[in-house]
Amino acid sequence: MAAAAALLLTIAPAIGAGDATDRVSRVVPVAAGSPIRIAATIADVTINGSSRPDVRIDIVRHAPLAADLAKFPAVVDAGPDGLRVSAVQEHDGRDSRLRATIEIAAPADAVFEAVRVFEGRVRVNQVKRACDVDLRRGSIEATGLAGRVRLEAGIGAVDVRDSDLTPGGMMRLRVFNGPLRVRFERMPANGRILAVTLNGGITSEIPLTMKDRFGPRFGETTLGSGNPVLSMDVVKGDIGLTVSRR
Repeated sequence: MAAAAALLLTIAPAIGAGDATDRVSRVVPVAAGSPIRIAATIADVTINGSSRPDVRIDIVRHAPLAADLAKFPAVVDAGPDGLRVSAVQEHDGRDSRLRATIEIAAPADAVFEAVRVFEGRVRVNQVKRACDVDLRRGSIEATGLAGRVRLEAGIGAVDVRDSDLTPGGMMRLRVFNGPLRVRFERMPANGRILAVTLNGGITSEIPLTMKDRFGPRFGETTLGSGNPVLSMDVVKGDIGLTVSRR
């Protein structure tokens, strides 16, 4: 798989601007169902699903000096166990001056087994099979998802728009501190919806049976067959559920 990949590597320090940058671009063929794993420390990550048959990866790194780029190497490793993309700081560093932008263009039915980012922003669009994102600080924005979806933010927000509850799938959304918003393009025909916040409020355009007189706010409903499950939980923050067209 790695031998067949097209590779473009450019290192272009911008020393005069006080910011060294480099770019790694690679196109990798992937087998259906092969897992894709992404890891980064400080990064903005964008994942776009489409009808393309392969995966294109673009990593741009920024650091104060060219020598600092070695502190968070850009890695694209394609092998029989899947595709690994990373820009992780060495020795568990958390230097905000060492930052990356990662853009992934992949088949819509690709399996994003693990997307792990410490701080930044993650955007996921039109991924239809599987996506698992864990962001410790920052926001997750998702549009047009389906299949098995897990999105979790620590301090930040999760915003899901125009996504579907599909047979055999699930959608698990969690925020520790911040808002969680879901907007369906249309009312789901089937599903079980569960929403809980320990310290916040719940608003929903889909009628929920509420338990909110004491302690945590909890809402639930069953639509049609009751499958799949949409689970939304927040420790501190509000949950909003809307439908753009009824």
